[in-house]
This record gives sequence, C-alpha cells and structure tokens, in this order.
Amino acid sequence: MLQKLFFDLQYRFGKPPWDSGVTPPEVVAFIENQKPSGHALDLGCGTGTNSIYLAQHGFTVVGVDFSPKAIAAARVKSQRANRAVDFRVADVTRLEFLSAPFDFILDIGCMHAIGAEGRARYADHLARLTRAGSVFMLYAFSPHPASERGHWIKLNNVGITPDEVTELFRPNFALEKIEHGMNRGQRASAWYWFRRKTDV
Repeated sequence: MLQKLFFDLQYRFGKPPWDSGVTPPEVVAFIENQKPSGHALDLGCGTGTNSIYLAQHGFTVVGVDFSPKAIAAARVKSQRANRAVDFRVADVTRLEFLSAPFDFILDIGCMHAIGAEGRARYADHLARLTRAGSVFMLYAFSPHPASERGHWIKLNNVGITPDEVTELFRPNFALEKIEHGMNRGQRASAWYWFRRKTDV
C-alpha cells in the first residue's frame, strides 16, 4: 500500500512533522480536568507519546499503528518511561483482535487519511469497542479546497469535513463539542469530543 510505505519512510528516515513528542494541550486539558480512567485506545499512535501520557495518568492503554518502525520506537519509549503499553502493529480499520470495552479512545490525525470504506469499518469498530459514556476524542484535517494547487494529490489532500465526521459517528456517538482551528497556520482542522450514546 502506497500510504503505508509513505508513513514507514517518514519514520525510518527522519522525524515526521506530526511526531512532535508533545501531548496536545487539548488532550492534557481533558484528561487533567475530567480525570477519566479505565481502558484507553490510541489509534494511529505513532511513536507512542500520547499512549505513554495516558498510561502515566492511570489508563490501561493499547496503541495501534500500521507502521512497524513507529511501533518499534514506541516500545522503546515506553520502556524508558517505565510505563506498560500494549503496542500493536495493525490497521485501525481492522481491529477484530480487540475485544475489551474502552473508556477513552484517542485519534490524532489518523482517521482523516482513511478512504470511505475504511471509515465505515473504523466507525463500526469504535461502536463495538465502547460502552455507554465512553469518550472518543478526534483530531482531523479538513480537505484542501478544490481551488488550491495540488488538491488532487491523494497523499497531499487527506481530510474529512466536520459534516462528514458528524454523520459518520452519529448512529452511536453524540457530538459534545467541536473546536475549529488551523494546523500550523495552513490547514483547516478541528478537535471533536464524542460520547457513546446510551440508547443504541
């Protein structure tokens, strides 16, 4: 898969721009203010920065990424931090190997790169892997406008609109909050806070 090769090469030959090594303030604020606990799932975990942060705050954590290089780095980082995290090399749209319900699911910049069919599987897995009250926190880019140069290059134009995000998760999750912003001042993006519905 071209996309998997792209990410593997990014991790193998340099530090990807998204791998800041810092847990975003939006995640820190939610965890430290709300103080959730239990089982957490970090989708597209990369080199494990946020998985380790969640483990440091009392969660039992599973981190999933399809880049073996990223997962290898994440395992080293978790050992150095003396935090146990179950890191798995896997496709986030193929989570059949997971069964325990998760209380908190985090996705920072992963789902927006998945095609329509994969997104449907992803949403189905999240419904299966959560229970009433579970929180799903998502960060996603919006697509480049068609008027922008290079918008047609798939790897350069990953993204999903807020309406598409809301519609994708509407059957099983209630959108509690959305914060719009710009990634590095160049790309429209948003944080989404969803909670698993109780009446499905």
